[in-house]
Amino acid sequence: MGAVHPAPAGDPHRSLVAERNITAVWAHYAELGCRRLVYTNTVSVLAEATDMWRRVMGDDVRIVRVLLTATDETAGRRLAGRELGSELERELLGSARKARLLDERAPADTLRVVTDGRTVIDIAAEVVAATGWGAARIS
Repeated sequence: MGAVHPAPAGDPHRSLVAERNITAVWAHYAELGCRRLVYTNTVSVLAEATDMWRRVMGDDVRIVRVLLTATDETAGRRLAGRELGSELERELLGSARKARLLDERAPADTLRVVTDGRTVIDIAAEVVAATGWGAARIS
């Protein structure tokens, strides 16, 4: 939602443009009667994001923070499978840096879901169960 280059003036981390875009998209979904949103972004589980979600969805928003985890070996293998040549080293370093940041700063109520050796369907089922949304069919 914040993928823009160059970064807008005064918004080097693109957080303001991301919030504007999320606000616009959520308004359309809410108008259609939607009451749930799944949002993925590496640092969206941090406590600093809470105020943004309240501005976007209202003060009574319920946030379920889920952090997908993997060992360094698994993360390295996954990154090697999708990154091109010269970008791999940068992505490996960035991944390790973000993993440390999230490990240190994710709120205590964040559900950490181990992804090593698991199928996407199995991981998704655990995440959906954590939301309390009921028996959703995942296939």
